[in-house]
Formats: sequence, C-alpha cells, structure tokens
Amino acid sequence: MSFSTEWLALREPFDRAAREGSALDLLPLTEGRPGSSSNNDGGDALTPYRVLDLGCGTGANLRALAPRLGGTQRWHLVDHDARLLAALPRVMTEWATTHRLKMPTPTSADSLLCIEGPQQQWRVELSWQRADLVHELDTLPFDGCDLVSAAALLDLVSASWLAALLTKAHEVRAALLFALTVDGRIDWQPVVAGDTQVTQLFTAHQLRDKGFGGPALGVNAVPRAVERLVALGYRCVQAGSDWELAPDSGARLLQQMIDGLADAALEQDPAARDLVLGWRLRRLALAAHSKLRVGHAELLALPLASEK
Repeated sequence: MSFSTEWLALREPFDRAAREGSALDLLPLTEGRPGSSSNNDGGDALTPYRVLDLGCGTGANLRALAPRLGGTQRWHLVDHDARLLAALPRVMTEWATTHRLKMPTPTSADSLLCIEGPQQQWRVELSWQRADLVHELDTLPFDGCDLVSAAALLDLVSASWLAALLTKAHEVRAALLFALTVDGRIDWQPVVAGDTQVTQLFTAHQLRDKGFGGPALGVNAVPRAVERLVALGYRCVQAGSDWELAPDSGARLLQQMIDGLADAALEQDPAARDLVLGWRLRRLALAAHSKLRVGHAELLALPLASEK
C-alpha cells in the first residue's frame, strides 16, 4: 500500500499536533541514557541511540520524535516506496532549513544526512533503504537497535506480520513505539444521516488485506499488539493521539477524509452506493461548518529492565 508525498505532507501537521497533545510519556526511552537531556552523569554524549523506523515515508516520524528523544541518535529509515525515499533528502533539508537546524557532516560512514538541534540538544545521523517489509523483514538491521518505531502503520499490517516483527524486536530486546494507529473512533459535529453506516463500512474496509500477507488488523491492531507484547515480557503504555479537524485549519484534510471515507465505503459495499453518495453530498455541503475527531492510539512497549 502506497501513499503520495502530497498526502503525507497534508496530514503531517495534524499528526504532529495529535502526538504533541498526547499524554504518552517518552521519558522511559531516554532516562539515564548517555547523551540524553535527562542524564546528567557525564556519560559519553556521543553514544548513539539507535532507531529503526519502518514505513518511514519522507521521515515524518523522525521529525516528530528526534527533538523529544534528545541526545545523539542514529536512525535507519525503511520504506518500500522508492518515490518517497527519493523525496526524503529534500523534505528533511527543507525541515532543517525552516527550523534553523544545522546539517553538519555525518561522522558515521553509513549515514547519509546529519541534523543537529538548537544548542546541540540533539543530533541525528540518518540512513535509509528501500525494502519490502513483508518479504525482507529478516534482512533489516535489528541488531543493536534500541527502538523500533513506526507511525500510521500498525493498523495496516496482518497478525502474522505483526507477530514476526515483535519476535525480531524481542530477540534484540528493543523497545517499540507505534504511533497514530486508528482505533475506530470517527466523530462528526454536526451529525448527519449516514455517518454511522459509512463509518461501519470504512471500519470493515480497514480489515481488508493491505499488502502485509493477510487481513489487516485495523482497529484491533493495538489490542492485538499489547496481547502479544505482554506475552513476550514487555511493559506496555498507551495514550490517545486524536486528529482534531476544523474548517479554519483543516479544510483540505476534511475534504480528503470525506472523499476517502466514501471511496472506501463504496469499495466495501457497492450496493450501498445511494446511501454513501448521499452522505458524501451532505458532508461536503456542511464541510465549512463541521468538525471531525479521528481517534488514534500511541503504544510504547518497553522490555523489562532485568532483560534489557
């Protein structure tokens, strides 16, 4: 399943706002780590915190997390879409320029870019590769990873693929962070006829095979991941990260959501054409006066201290 650079750029500000407003505490990832802002023991600030980011797109997860993690980081980004990876250097450079971040020369031979935060509060060296996450998972560099991360991915994957990923992370005792996983809540204000039916069809569509070797987990993704992670000996922490869309700030995304929900509902049940198209017309007519909350969940899984 692929996404356009335009769609990823459109949603990124809303993803960032949702994650910044989340109650998820990332301190357990950084506390006591050499080079982290929470560590004052004089440890080696150059010791990198290694992150493997799956389904990276153009690097939005790095842009959201790196300033929060702090310290010295080394990210390896993976995606199957060559177009998104080709755009990644440009997008990362534009982000660094906009936020007046430095781009020093990488010190690692494996790194392709380096970005440094204000007052050297954090530093990231990043590399990336094209890989099929379904068929090439075993080839990815899990060894030495401190964190395996993914944003807006978990609800797309199958149960078997998730089990394989969690097993790989467990083998190297890496923490995991899954961001922006849909949880099934789609709340419109004001309500119009057809909201419930279209949401039900959309939710059913999310359970179809998205290219990960079986039916997608959809809204069941976080509960299934937690169940498996607890069995593997992880401590799991969850929090919400909902999109809040309103006409003044999210008009384009609101329209995209209306069209996307309608398209998925029609694909799920072509016989519901009249219902879905009628709903779409009503929603578009009210778009300038509507608000939408889309429920997302954050999941942080930490290996037990005795095993890390």
